[in-house]
Amino acid sequence: MMTDPIADMLTRIRNAVRVERQHVDLPLSKVKRGLAEVLKREGYIWDWEEIQATPASQIRIHLKYGPNGERVIRHIRRISKPGRRVYSGSTKLKPVLNGLGISIISTSRGVVSDREARQRNLGGEVLCEIW
Repeated sequence: MMTDPIADMLTRIRNAVRVERQHVDLPLSKVKRGLAEVLKREGYIWDWEEIQATPASQIRIHLKYGPNGERVIRHIRRISKPGRRVYSGSTKLKPVLNGLGISIISTSRGVVSDREARQRNLGGEVLCEIW
């Protein structure tokens, strides 16, 4: 039984980037779909798609690399964990690495990046940091 599906998603992405895979497949959920959409909007992945499979649908994330094979996702870390949830208001959200990275926030309006959350004046649960 998996207790933290978001940490599993981040670990699968981290491992796939390390061995330079072109894509990674994960079990589908609404939060994972939101995370993948934020990663796409912020330019960390090329694209994502839903794959209908049995017994459960999956999400395929197409990973992005630089022109010489350098990694776009260098660091990905879970912040809020099942044992310790981390919440932040819009005024308390600080830029990651002075704006070079992002935090992904789960808000009442969906999953958004820290930049979008500050623009929309939204707070929520800080899911992860990426740079």
